[in-house]
Amino acid sequence: MDKIGLVLIGHGSKLPRNKENLEKLADILRERSKFKIVETSFIVRDRPTIPEAIESIVKQGIKKIVLIPVFLSHGIHTEQEIPAMLGLKREEPILKMQGVEIIYGEPIGSDERIAEIIEEKALGALGQEDSKLNIVHDIGTFTSRDKIFEASTGIVRQILGNTLEKVPKDHAKLIERVVHATANPEFAKLLFINEKAVEAGVNAIKAGASVIVDVKMVKAGINEARLKRFGGRILTYIDDERVIKLTNHESITRAAAAMRLAIDEGVDGSIILIGNSPTAAFELANAVKQGLVKPALVVATPVGFVGAAKSKEAISHLSIPFIIVQGPRGGSTVAVAIFNALLSIAERETKIS
Repeated sequence: MDKIGLVLIGHGSKLPRNKENLEKLADILRERSKFKIVETSFIVRDRPTIPEAIESIVKQGIKKIVLIPVFLSHGIHTEQEIPAMLGLKREEPILKMQGVEIIYGEPIGSDERIAEIIEEKALGALGQEDSKLNIVHDIGTFTSRDKIFEASTGIVRQILGNTLEKVPKDHAKLIERVVHATANPEFAKLLFINEKAVEAGVNAIKAGASVIVDVKMVKAGINEARLKRFGGRILTYIDDERVIKLTNHESITRAAAAMRLAIDEGVDGSIILIGNSPTAAFELANAVKQGLVKPALVVATPVGFVGAAKSKEAISHLSIPFIIVQGPRGGSTVAVAIFNALLSIAERETKIS
């Protein structure tokens, strides 16, 4: 479905959390790569509006758009207000306007997966833990996060065998972390770590460098409080109003526009984490080749069958420190795992815990 856009419809609120939650869902869906473009929209207060979201996708060449109201059930908003905005009749969920097919889907509804989330939240409110979250393995039963992590890392080392012995110790830490985060030993073969990458990344963290990320999913996976101890901060431009304008004006993806804005504002000496978007990686690679920017380290792990592998290959030809995942595999989880491993090394070397 590389030619289909998806629009999530939320209600809108005076409080920012409503918008942030919907945008996080959009980030998750973008990473899953089932739809070419995923946008958010709102009925009231927040932007973009539903027509604005549709217009943004159409300008990027998409001719079929699915709209999903992120509500539990049908109500006045889903049955009257949204169809009225679109000119839809209830019995006609598909509308063609200016050569673009608009498909209006159903609300979230009742689902076993939602019931599991409710159950988890209820148990959390009671200070209890779902027994399914406890891990039982032949080396014991673990309920604490640290013990689970230690046990999992031990299993990773057993699976990888002498693979870790063949690489530098600091590289091994990154490989362990990525395989642990993905539960996929294949990443030990796919991860390519430039010779000076770990040293450059750790030194940048110690120096309080900014960390620029392509999507909020990457930011969400980093413990910003730990980074702030070094004086660093995390920056993401994906929702900047200037990015939205640039996206529409230049007919480029928001991720590419966000990277272009970050470059304009200065990324020299920073760490750039691209976990999702090939277009962001291409934008950065072009800027580096032209001598416009010089980041301390680039971590590029976009996932997907369209452009992901080539974008990472473009990064691998740069004369700056980089870490990539070769081929179409990757994702925000991998970028986060790599950075968190670098952060742990920096903390150990400076005895921060």
